[in-house]
Amino acid sequence: MYKYLFGPVPSRRLGMSLGVDLVPNKICTLDCVYCEVGKTSKLTSDRKEYIECSKVIKELNHYLLNNPSPNCITLTGSEEPTLNSKIGEIIKLIKQQHIGLPVAVITNGTLLNDPKVRTELKDVDIVLPSLDAATKGIFEAINKPHSQINIEHHISGLIEFSKYFNGKLCLEVMVLPGYNNHHKELLELKRLLIK
Repeated sequence: MYKYLFGPVPSRRLGMSLGVDLVPNKICTLDCVYCEVGKTSKLTSDRKEYIECSKVIKELNHYLLNNPSPNCITLTGSEEPTLNSKIGEIIKLIKQQHIGLPVAVITNGTLLNDPKVRTELKDVDIVLPSLDAATKGIFEAINKPHSQINIEHHISGLIEFSKYFNGKLCLEVMVLPGYNNHHKELLELKRLLIK
């Protein structure tokens, strides 16, 4: 049994996707009201090597040697994968050791305002960041961010990354009744999306 891998699971966007957890359960930059895995246990914006790069790569190499190849390796899980300060190194090793196997990152996007994070993600094939709000009040109500995270940095990070990234970028927007489904907020989201 693997400690840091899950799946492969069928995904409409990614095919059979082998998930890779890079941060222990529910350590995140946000505590979103809709999170399918529950309340965030540690709200933080501190990046560090939460799970050792060598342990992740060892499990991944073992899996790929002993199982059919998935359509995609997806760095995700029940937390924010970009909190792992070694995500860039993990991506580099996957790309070197498993040439041609696409790598995706599912992220809430809140750390994309950090140039280092943008650089670390530059070589992946697909990035799926989230944007659930265009205004401060709605962002705070839905996403309940860490005190160091604000909507302005979140949006500017997404915009900067979209200028820099050459892979496939798929923005995910969760529309929640009673939060962001009113006309004004949807218009603001539309304005951001066509920037």
